[in-house]
Amino acid sequence: MRYRLRQVAMVLLGAALFGTVGLSLGSWYAGRGTAPFSVDQAQGMAAELLPGTESVGSDLGHHYRYGVMVPDDFGSAYARFHYSDTATCGHSELVQRNANALGWQGSHRVTGTPCDGWRAERDGLTATLTQVDGMAILSFTPAVPDGYVAVTLAATALGAAAGAALFWLVGRQRPPVPRLVGTLVTIVLLPGVVYTWLGLMAYGWSEPTWPVWRGLAPVLVPLALVLLCAGLIFYVGRREPSRVSRPNASQL
Repeated sequence: MRYRLRQVAMVLLGAALFGTVGLSLGSWYAGRGTAPFSVDQAQGMAAELLPGTESVGSDLGHHYRYGVMVPDDFGSAYARFHYSDTATCGHSELVQRNANALGWQGSHRVTGTPCDGWRAERDGLTATLTQVDGMAILSFTPAVPDGYVAVTLAATALGAAAGAALFWLVGRQRPPVPRLVGTLVTIVLLPGVVYTWLGLMAYGWSEPTWPVWRGLAPVLVPLALVLLCAGLIFYVGRREPSRVSRPNASQL
């Protein structure tokens, strides 16, 4: 019974670790179609959505959703334009009318502010309008590529299946192989797995997760090499037969 439980635990561990790695690889592969961010394009779209309205300020930059390690792929670069607005939420209605006329896609309201915001996509950019305290903010970020979620989920399933199969094979080996392999792989992959799921819980599918691994690679790769060498030395030492001097027949 204990042996079966150990095997089940190994399979679940492999599925969780490699499933998360597959999720990150899927987010990288699906995010390759992200359009490059253009400030000039964002400025032109802002003029189309709010014609005849002068911006009272703007700011450009990059989001670092995973801390200072590395910026995102899409959603990292942004341009924000600020407009003075009244309490009637006039900018929100104007933007929606112009967006419908210009063929923006996926238009929907964004709740949570006194004046409901708005979000839509066109030509590889996502535009979001929010209004707070008499100020309207029109922001632009690169749009999520088509099929991003589907490809990411498929890669997650493939990674989980591969990890479960690999750890099932390892679990059938004689001790100390299962415990040694499980420990080494968990130590190497666990930091990236934790950061990946923290990012998913905070931002959902709206941001890629693979930049986490790119930021951790300078630490995880040397750590993996050191642990691999240590594990091989430990394994060879356990298999080395004890050599005890015994008298041979000529000495008797």
